[in-house]
Amino acid sequence: MTTSFGLFSLLLLLTLPDFTLSRASIPNQRTVSRAQNGVVGTELWCVAKNNAEDAALQSALDWVCGPGAADCGPIQNGGPCYDPHDIQATASFAFNDYYLKHGLSDDGCFFDNTAALTSLNPSHDNCKFPSSLNVNNGSVSSLSAAGGLGSSEGISGCSQIAQQLFWPVITGHMFMLLTQIISQ
Repeated sequence: MTTSFGLFSLLLLLTLPDFTLSRASIPNQRTVSRAQNGVVGTELWCVAKNNAEDAALQSALDWVCGPGAADCGPIQNGGPCYDPHDIQATASFAFNDYYLKHGLSDDGCFFDNTAALTSLNPSHDNCKFPSSLNVNNGSVSSLSAAGGLGSSEGISGCSQIAQQLFWPVITGHMFMLLTQIISQ
């Protein structure tokens, strides 16, 4: 019993450095949820509702790109989000920009009930939508609409945990197996 306890202690001491090394070797990846100042946030976008009437979307789009002062450059002719045949996608980009610049409140994503918040990334092709996690003190991080965000890309939290724990767990099991074989 004392021998197996001693070997278990040895196993624990050998596994801990492996755990910290494997953790340090993993690059810091962005994930959909992350902590900021101790608070976990969820990535959100403001998009046009599927059931919104085209005329109501156009009216809201006219306001948000005019008096609302959203950055509508990417949805203009030649921009990466320009699509004259998809008012919903066009309005979504403008609504999202306004929402990000105006406090991330529910009121900032209403537009006469034509918009709603979603956790599904509406980015498509070269049109990349910044998310609520790209806002810092009321200003959107310097991201171009054509650039990749990376927030929803990369490895998931589950993959990170698996990478961090796989080798220490396998190593620990191997040592425990060897301990059992030696003690018999």
